[in-house]
Amino acid sequence: MPTGPNQQETPSEAALLRSIQLRDRAAFEELYTLYYRRLYGYLIRQLLPSDLIEEVINDVMYVVWKDAEKFQGRSRVSTWIFGIAYFSALKRLRKDPREQEVSDQEIANREAEDPGRDIWRRELRLALLKALRALSPEHRAVVELTYFQDCSYREISEIVGCPVNTVKTRMFHARLRLRDILRNLGIREGSWQREGASG
Repeated sequence: MPTGPNQQETPSEAALLRSIQLRDRAAFEELYTLYYRRLYGYLIRQLLPSDLIEEVINDVMYVVWKDAEKFQGRSRVSTWIFGIAYFSALKRLRKDPREQEVSDQEIANREAEDPGRDIWRRELRLALLKALRALSPEHRAVVELTYFQDCSYREISEIVGCPVNTVKTRMFHARLRLRDILRNLGIREGSWQREGASG
């Protein structure tokens, strides 16, 4: 089941954000709990080490608290929050590229957290996650949001702040690169597309 922006959004998320606009701390804590795991899964696939993920999540949720009144309701609450997360992660990666050095073991541990996945699916996802290292942060984010979070190109354009055609171009080049890497690992493109979509 998708765990990111395109997860079925409940009306309570918008209600929570309205309460946060009124500086309701209990509502903020509930929204923080609701998004913590979703943001963690997104950020580790952006290749941020786990200790920095905690910092970025806190940064993201601080912005949500501080700027709640700026949310106009023109998109999903989740699209707005993941947009903040995207730019926060990008800022970190540009500030210090060494922060992309998340270990293979860290990624494997993340995938192992879901006991519902069979071994083949975990291995396939692990291979895809490792292959993402070869992509730029911008291309990596488009792949993540498409295949792991099941976002449409329109939603991605809102999250990353660029035109839909730019999203399509990034996806085109990212897929070419991933196809070559995964082909060398003996994995056909159709397999990882289906697995990513099943998220």
